[in-house]
Amino acid sequence: MTGAAVATALALAGCGSSGSSDAQLSVGASYMPQPVSADMAAGFLTITNKGGTKDELTSVTSDSAGEVTMHETDGGAMEEVNSFEVPAHGQLVFKSGGNHLMFENLKHRPEQGDTITLKLKFAKSGPLTIEMPVKSATYNPSTGH
Repeated sequence: MTGAAVATALALAGCGSSGSSDAQLSVGASYMPQPVSADMAAGFLTITNKGGTKDELTSVTSDSAGEVTMHETDGGAMEEVNSFEVPAHGQLVFKSGGNHLMFENLKHRPEQGDTITLKLKFAKSGPLTIEMPVKSATYNPSTGH
């Protein structure tokens, strides 16, 4: 990512923690490729835990979709899961071809330039609300295009 892209991702990232957990969670590099379908889209982001306690992402919601589900990809097979561990001093990465979010029953089709508001809920930490930018359908985060 370019410096400007990193700065933008950090500016868009939500940040928070709760007093009941040693987890220190932040979200960055979030984006949704402009969906080709009118009722379904994918989303990607990175959750960083700078704390000494692991946490768990237990759900994701958005007013833009009827439901947001979490999926892991293992050996090319996609499977819906109920939670993902966010390791202490580590990251949980959602990326194309790997773990990802699925926005189902979209209330309107997001267009490039829009932002989608998400609420991420965790087992130990307080919820984080983030703004996910909608990028081009062919967006590649490694090149920023």
